[in-house]
Amino acid sequence: MICALALGTPATILAGVAQAARNGVLVKGGAHLENLGRLKAIAFDKTGTVTHGKPEVTDVVVFPASGWKEADVLSLAAGAESRSAHPLAQAVVRSAQTQGLPASVMDEVESLTGRGLRAVSNGKTVWIGNQKLMEEAGALISPDALNHAQSLQGSGKTLMWIAMDKTLIGLIALADTLRTEAAPTMKALKQSGVAHTIMLTGDNTRSASAIASEIGLTEFRADLMPEDKLTVIRDLVKEYGQVAMIGDGVNDAPALANATVGIAMGGAGTDVALETADVALMGDDLSKLPFAVGLGRATRAIIVQNLFISLGVIALLIITSLTGIVSIGIAIIFHEGSTLVVVANALRLLGYQERR
Repeated sequence: MICALALGTPATILAGVAQAARNGVLVKGGAHLENLGRLKAIAFDKTGTVTHGKPEVTDVVVFPASGWKEADVLSLAAGAESRSAHPLAQAVVRSAQTQGLPASVMDEVESLTGRGLRAVSNGKTVWIGNQKLMEEAGALISPDALNHAQSLQGSGKTLMWIAMDKTLIGLIALADTLRTEAAPTMKALKQSGVAHTIMLTGDNTRSASAIASEIGLTEFRADLMPEDKLTVIRDLVKEYGQVAMIGDGVNDAPALANATVGIAMGGAGTDVALETADVALMGDDLSKLPFAVGLGRATRAIIVQNLFISLGVIALLIITSLTGIVSIGIAIIFHEGSTLVVVANALRLLGYQERR
């Protein structure tokens, strides 16, 4: 009589994990599959998750008072960014190469985490990064420059300010293409019961707000330093209880580890992110996320059903055996039959498809 009770849960988990794998979702354990079914909120890293992670330069703005030309600003930025593997840095380098512009020679380059970088060229200090870095460098941002920047940010673009010593010379605007499946995914997650979808990004509030509005996110957290993501995830877990984090980079690993379920983009994800995550979306297909959540909910539902079936049969056989209503032969038939029933019920997950 204990066989049905013992087999009901593991059979369901195995069927669920197998169906997930058949549909491009790698789940590293039964507990993670069940946790997918409990989610109340999901946090998304922006670059490489909500977007393709391949930004391109859209605008090179030169401030008249600096006396510089667009080509010179782009060459200067390309020289400073050439040693960085960051997607934004590589986009600047690609843009300069496409236009046949030589990268300026830098004597030294120092990365400033979460703000940008400092470089030295011909004895002069070059600052490239966000507005906060410009303020730290003592570069004065005029009202006209600020208005221009806000206009670009309002259209969802990311800005790289450029200054030499304390003189602001220009800025570069970059845009990353959103994944076409991002908006439908957010809609499907809401229909599946995930009420809160939150984007985490180092971008400014204006840019983050534009992207969040376009794809239908319920919330966003902007101007985040890499280490801030971990703090945000911990706060979200306290607020919502069951929270998933989905990302692809090294900086996402601590947040992935501290979420209820860590989810990595399987194709573009770094080795560290894939190792840390509990679930991987193979092929970088964000649209598989609602399927994974729905499968987790279906798995939990079938586990509960199997528990009721097995415990119900046990209770029935105990009562009928004590009262002498059934013989040992009939009891064995019911016993074996209940085992087959719970296994068959679990195998229904092999046919699970996302409801649309």
